[in-house]
Amino acid sequence: MSDDDETEPAVELGEGPNVDGAPLARVASRLTWPQERSRINEKEGDAVVRTPDGPRELTAVLEEVDETYFDRRQTFLAAVRDVIGHGPVATE
Repeated sequence: MSDDDETEPAVELGEGPNVDGAPLARVASRLTWPQERSRINEKEGDAVVRTPDGPRELTAVLEEVDETYFDRRQTFLAAVRDVIGHGPVATE
């Protein structure tokens, strides 16, 4: 392998505006399931997630979620998406 191969990215990144926050699925993937809402707050509460209305701290989003226990990752994702909404994510 030559030095040129190491300096070039394996996949070219596109041009465009930045998106603030992390995808919700990425935050959820860092957790193990089942999980209590309070433990999610302790572990990932300061994470900023992407929403259609702009980035929000996960702690603020979880305050609006009715469930206190998530048996599966899908349950967590559905509950949070019910709060933050579905749709395109705002860019800079």
